[in-house]
Amino acid sequence: MSLDNSINLKNETDKSELLGVFDLKSLKFQGGYGRAEFKMKHGSFKVREKIDDKFVMKLHERDGAFILKDAGGRAAVRIRVTAGDYGKCLHFEQIEGKKLQRFWIQIPSVSDEHVYGCGECFTEFNLKGKTAAIWVAEHQNTSRIFGKVIKNTLFGVNPDRKQSFEKYETYYAQPTFITSRKYYVHVDSDAYMKFKFEEHCHFLYIHELPERIYFGEGADFEEVSRKLTNVLGRQPLLPEWVDDGIILAVQGDTKVIEKKLEAAEKADIPVAGVWTQDWCGARFTAFGRQVMWNWKWDSKLYENLDSLIEKMHEQGKHFLGYINPFIAIEGDIYKEAHEKGYCIHTKSGEDYLATTTTFPAAMIDFTNPAAYEWYKDIIKENMIDFGLDGWMADFGEYMPVDAVLFDSSDNEQTHNRWPAIWAQLNHEVLEETGKSEDIFFFTRAGHTKTVKYSMMMWNGDQHVDWSIDDGLPSAILATLSLAMSGFGCTHSDIGGYTTMPKCCRDKELLMRWAEFSAFTPAMRCHEGNRPTDNVQFDADEDILSHFSSMAKYHVKLKKYIRACIMQNHKEGIPVMRPLFYHYDEPQAYDEAYSYLLGRDLLCSPVTVSGQIRKEVYLPNDQWVHLFTGETYEGGKAYVDCPMGQPPVFYRKHSEWADFFKELSSSGAREKLRSFSAMFRQ
Repeated sequence: MSLDNSINLKNETDKSELLGVFDLKSLKFQGGYGRAEFKMKHGSFKVREKIDDKFVMKLHERDGAFILKDAGGRAAVRIRVTAGDYGKCLHFEQIEGKKLQRFWIQIPSVSDEHVYGCGECFTEFNLKGKTAAIWVAEHQNTSRIFGKVIKNTLFGVNPDRKQSFEKYETYYAQPTFITSRKYYVHVDSDAYMKFKFEEHCHFLYIHELPERIYFGEGADFEEVSRKLTNVLGRQPLLPEWVDDGIILAVQGDTKVIEKKLEAAEKADIPVAGVWTQDWCGARFTAFGRQVMWNWKWDSKLYENLDSLIEKMHEQGKHFLGYINPFIAIEGDIYKEAHEKGYCIHTKSGEDYLATTTTFPAAMIDFTNPAAYEWYKDIIKENMIDFGLDGWMADFGEYMPVDAVLFDSSDNEQTHNRWPAIWAQLNHEVLEETGKSEDIFFFTRAGHTKTVKYSMMMWNGDQHVDWSIDDGLPSAILATLSLAMSGFGCTHSDIGGYTTMPKCCRDKELLMRWAEFSAFTPAMRCHEGNRPTDNVQFDADEDILSHFSSMAKYHVKLKKYIRACIMQNHKEGIPVMRPLFYHYDEPQAYDEAYSYLLGRDLLCSPVTVSGQIRKEVYLPNDQWVHLFTGETYEGGKAYVDCPMGQPPVFYRKHSEWADFFKELSSSGAREKLRSFSAMFRQ
C-alpha cells in the first residue's frame, strides 16, 4: 500500500527569488554513488556504508534554468524553483548520467543559530553541533534495554547521565528542521539520511537525489508552522471525550477493571475511559507482562468483557485496547495470514519472524493490497464492532530492509515510510466506518506523512524514573522536538513504562508525572511491563486524591485545551510549544523542560526527585501562578512546588485570564494546600 504523496503546488518559477534567508547560489551540492548494509536486531539498526564515488556538482544557468553538473560529466540535474503557501520548493530531476545514489547539500548557517526538530529527540533540544540520523528505529533498543538499563538499574544510575546523542535511535525520525532564524527545511524523501548541524553549515546527506526540498520562512514561528504543515498535512481532530477525564490503564481480568473503576469512582476521579492493552490476551516473558498479539477478544481472560463495555458506555465511559502490525505465531490469526501469504517473507520464501523483546512474531505485508484490506477488516470486526472506542496503534519501526515484500521496489524507503502506512491504515478504518469523531487511536512510530493520519503520538516507552535520557524529563523534550517537526498533539504514559530491577516506579514519580500530564492534550496511565513492581494510581489514598485533583484540573481546562487542539488541527500550530515560539529571547531558545500549553499557559513540571522549590525562567511578560494567584514579572522566579502545586502560570493579560482566574480561586488553592500538607506528613 503506497501513501498519498500528492501536494498542491503553485508552479511559479522565478530564479531571481530568494529561497528564504539564503540564496539558491549559496547552497553547495555533491553527488555520488555508494552501498549500504542495514542489520536489525530488536528494532535497533547498524548501518554500514561504502561510498564508491563522490564529486562536487556546480550550479549553472542554462536556457533560463538551473543545472547542477560535475566537472567529469558523470551526472547532471535540473533544478526548478516553485513558490506556494509552503514557501519555496526546489524540484530535482536528473537529466544526464547514471542514477545518483548519494546526494549532499550544504546550507549556510550562522554560529548562534539554534536548530530543532528531525522528528522526536529525547535528550537534546537544540541540535546545533549534533548529527541526527533520519532512520526510524526502536528508541529503547536491545543494547539499551538489556545492556545499559540492566547495568544502571542493578548498580545504580545517575539521573543526569546520558550517552552521546549520535548513539540514540528514535521511534519518529523525519527529515525536517526549524531554526531560530524562523525558517524550516523539509526533504521530501523516505531514504536514509543524516543531518549534521555545524557552526556555519547545515550538512544534509541523503541516500538518493530527492524529488523536492522545501524551504519556508515566516515573520514568526506560527507562520513557519503553517507553511510546514501545508506540506506535511495536519492532524485529524481528537474526539472530545478524550479530555473528559483520565484514561486509566487497567489489565488482568474483567473483575480487576471493575475493581479499579470502583476505586476511581470512590476517590472522585473523573474517568474518560479505561485502556486495557491485553484485551486480546497476555503472555509472560523475562521482560514482564506483555500482550498476546492475536487481535481478538480473549474471552477466557476477560470473561463478560462485552457486557462490561456496554455498561461503561451507558455510564459515558470508554474502553480502549491495543494493536500493532505484528501477529503472534501461536494464534489463529497468524494461521490465516500464513495460509493467504499475507506476511512479509525472507529471501528463502518463509515468513519473516522479527524478535521484539524476547519472542518472535510475524509481520503483515501492507504493500500487498489484499493483506492491507484484510488487516483493516480485523480492526473493524474484532475491535470496532466489539465496542472498542480507541486503541494504541503500537510499533511501526521494525520493517527489515532485507525482507521480501509484495512491492519490494525499494525496501530502504519502505522501512522509513512504514509508520505512516500503519497510521494511514488506522485512519482509513475510521473514515470507512464513519467513526472519526468517536474513536481515538494513538501511535508511537513516525516519519513524513504520519502527521496527516495520526491523531496523536505518545512518547513511547519511557523508564519509570527521573533520568534525562529516558525518564520523565525526556517526555517533555520529545514533545517539543515533535512540535518543531510539524507534529503538534502528543502525550506520554503517566509514570513511564520500562521497568527493570531497581528501576521501579515509586509514589513520587507517579504523582509528579500526573501533574505534568494534566497540562497536556490527554491524560493516560500505563501500568508498565512489570505492573506488580510499580506503584499504581490506586496504591493509597494520597495517590487517589492526587489523581482526582489533577484529573479535575485537566477537565476544567478542557475548553482551553480543545481550542489549542483545534488550532493544531486547522493551522498546524502545536498544542505544546517551546517558550521561544512566542518569546524571541536568548534564554527561551535554550529552555527544554518548560513549555507553553497554547499561547497562554506556561508549564514547568517538576522533573527532579525531592524538589519542592524550583527556579523557573519566565519570558518577558506578566505571569500569574495558577495555584497561588501570585503575579510574577519576566525573568527568574523561585517558586514553591509542593506536591499538587506544579509551577504553572498564565499570562495576566491573556484573553483567557478570567477563565484561568476561576481555576485559581481561593477555594481551589486552599484545597491544594491542605492536600500538600497531608502529603508532607
